[in-house]
Amino acid sequence: MTAPSANPLLRDHAATLAFWILRLWLGLRALITGLEKFSGSTVEHAPLLDEFGQPDISGAMVEVTHKTYGWAHYHGLPPALAQKFAAEPLLPEWSLSLFDRLLGPALVLTGLTLLFGVAPRLTLFAQGILYVLLTVGLILINENAGIAWLGMHVLLVVAALRLVEHDRFSLLSRW
Repeated sequence: MTAPSANPLLRDHAATLAFWILRLWLGLRALITGLEKFSGSTVEHAPLLDEFGQPDISGAMVEVTHKTYGWAHYHGLPPALAQKFAAEPLLPEWSLSLFDRLLGPALVLTGLTLLFGVAPRLTLFAQGILYVLLTVGLILINENAGIAWLGMHVLLVVAALRLVEHDRFSLLSRW
């Protein structure tokens, strides 16, 4: 009797499942990160409720903050990092502005295309390039924790690119 790992059919299925896990993780990570670039908060005044859920008899009001999504809230780069990048002489203002505008949509687009399996090789390559560009920016402003974090993303993209040949369900699988 042969060991299960010796059976090529089982090995191919394991590689397929491994790719699907990476594809799901990388796709969701990019999609949700991109969507969060469109998040903001709104504050509304509401009556203070007592322990029974009724408005307090004193008429006291509280501020309630709600998370919302929309174009008006878009911020490709967090404001604190944008200020650090703006002070970096190796980053021209036009490139910073372009990256700020394109980061969210690029993450959403690569996340969706990876989840749906559209041209997985090109999508993974695009994600890898995006993570490398983000890493260069963090190197310039000396954000070492973020550099290591993005390095892990690059390694996951590389692993997915190595396993993409085992993908069984994708559109334009050659690409």
